[in-house]
Amino acid sequence: MGALCKKCRERAQIKLPRHNASFCQKHFKEYFFKQVEKAIKKEKMISPGERVLIAVSGGKDSLVLWDVLRELGYRADGLYVNLGIGDYSDRSEETCIRFASSRSANLYTISLPAFTGGAGIREISRKVRRKACAACGMIKRYLFNRFSWEMGYGVAATGHNLDDEAATLLGNLIGWKEDYLSRQAPVMPSNHPRMVRKVKPLFRVTEKETAACAVMSGIGYIYEECPLARGARSTVYKNTLNYLEQHSPGAKQQLFYNFLQKGRPGFLQKREDVQLQSCSRCGQPTATETCAVCQMLEKIGAPPLSLSEGGAVKQKAGEALAP
Repeated sequence: MGALCKKCRERAQIKLPRHNASFCQKHFKEYFFKQVEKAIKKEKMISPGERVLIAVSGGKDSLVLWDVLRELGYRADGLYVNLGIGDYSDRSEETCIRFASSRSANLYTISLPAFTGGAGIREISRKVRRKACAACGMIKRYLFNRFSWEMGYGVAATGHNLDDEAATLLGNLIGWKEDYLSRQAPVMPSNHPRMVRKVKPLFRVTEKETAACAVMSGIGYIYEECPLARGARSTVYKNTLNYLEQHSPGAKQQLFYNFLQKGRPGFLQKREDVQLQSCSRCGQPTATETCAVCQMLEKIGAPPLSLSEGGAVKQKAGEALAP
């Protein structure tokens, strides 16, 4: 006989070793939603009536987050950044559009080549001599914050799950990156007038649980990894943690939760707060006169652009597409 649901004793659809529990589809989704809601309320992520913008990629985590927040009654819209990685970017964008259409949700898309005057992430990383993942992360964070602020969103959310946070933590510990360790948390408050509060409502659920929620909710998503992310260290850290989890269920949770409760406060005490100023070129928060993204754009010869120029931003609201 197979495992039985912890709640109703019907046949279970998923087993969660870290909780020593199994659930049927109905009670698993109930568990999942409660974990997200607990994260939001305990960490004070979203205020009542506050507009939320979600960074969506076409993958399971961001689309599940968008779906759950809407189901919980939050005013959540999506933002997709097309990085110009050929068919991969186009398929990812189409996936986000299909999701938005099926839920009559508002989706904004930003074309990086349109914003930079023609350069995609491959060209940018080559010209500025940075690894593609490093350049990509920097640009996406910049565009996500800038668009959130310009459109008046009170909070910006990403789909980072427990696996993501534990892997990032492991990498930061191995490198003993004290500044990163002091800033790793489910909520990153604003410390500049043009910086929007960032939150990670999925930090209490695993990648496996998010994938199961996507399947049970009928959410179609991109399965393949970004072609530029092959060989990334984060994959090595995730595989290492998966091995530990297999032999010691709950290892990822213990690592990250114990860090938040016992480790991070010590790093916060050592942290020297950097006074942010406004970038002389775009006005976004920076620790230097010109922000890192504007410096990159200058190196590739891209003119100063606003997000409203060059067709960089489009909006998808259900089936109605408008510039």
